[in-house]
Amino acid sequence: MTAKEKRSPLKKKPLRYAGQSLDEKLDHIKKEMQPFILLPLLVVAVAALECWRWFTDSPPQPIAATVVAVVVGGYCIRKFLKLRKLQDKYELGRNGEREVGQGLEKLRREGHCVFHDLVADDFNVDHVIVCQRGVFSIETKTYRKPTKVNSKVTFNGENILVAGKAIDPSPVEQARASAKWLRCDVLHKSTGKWFPVRPVVVFPGWWVEEQKNTEVWVLNPERLQSYIAGEPEILTEEDMHLVAYHLSRVIRGTG
Repeated sequence: MTAKEKRSPLKKKPLRYAGQSLDEKLDHIKKEMQPFILLPLLVVAVAALECWRWFTDSPPQPIAATVVAVVVGGYCIRKFLKLRKLQDKYELGRNGEREVGQGLEKLRREGHCVFHDLVADDFNVDHVIVCQRGVFSIETKTYRKPTKVNSKVTFNGENILVAGKAIDPSPVEQARASAKWLRCDVLHKSTGKWFPVRPVVVFPGWWVEEQKNTEVWVLNPERLQSYIAGEPEILTEEDMHLVAYHLSRVIRGTG
């Protein structure tokens, strides 16, 4: 049997893992960074060659070669540093999503369904929990903590302050938009039913002053399990499995 006559035994795409979208962005950034590493080395080598020719009485062009090396090298260094800063941001975000995702896995033991990285056209939902207490759309926000100021997150029911500073764009609006997309564009279109979706924003590693009785939960991810446990059961077991089934189809690209 030839290679062309063989096929993969896997019939479905695997479910996405926590932070996969950021991993994909990081891979893209690494590819973009490569020419800005190699090109300066090339022009420096050309400049060095011209200098060598000058020292050996060959027809020299050291000034022109040096100018090219400085201009190209400076441009590449600036682009590289910009991409490196973006890479640091994505790596921090990915690590935060993975930490939250690993913490959510223990909910499976309680019969909850946990999904990661649902991709829409121009955004993604970091995590989704489905259980008889509802559907929860979770946005993970990971920020570096300052060392000399009060490192806490506060939420007044509408606005979030991280170490005293407002965040733009608003995580609350992002969480609401993600929950609306999940409720309307995913679950209603695929099941024909309306399921309430609770928007949640979590800040791994931060102390969060929680504001209860709000539409959007803002909290440390370690508190999420107790928050969910405090909710009444609103889904039948049949509806819970219906939602989970259609979410898995959407993630795998078959729904």
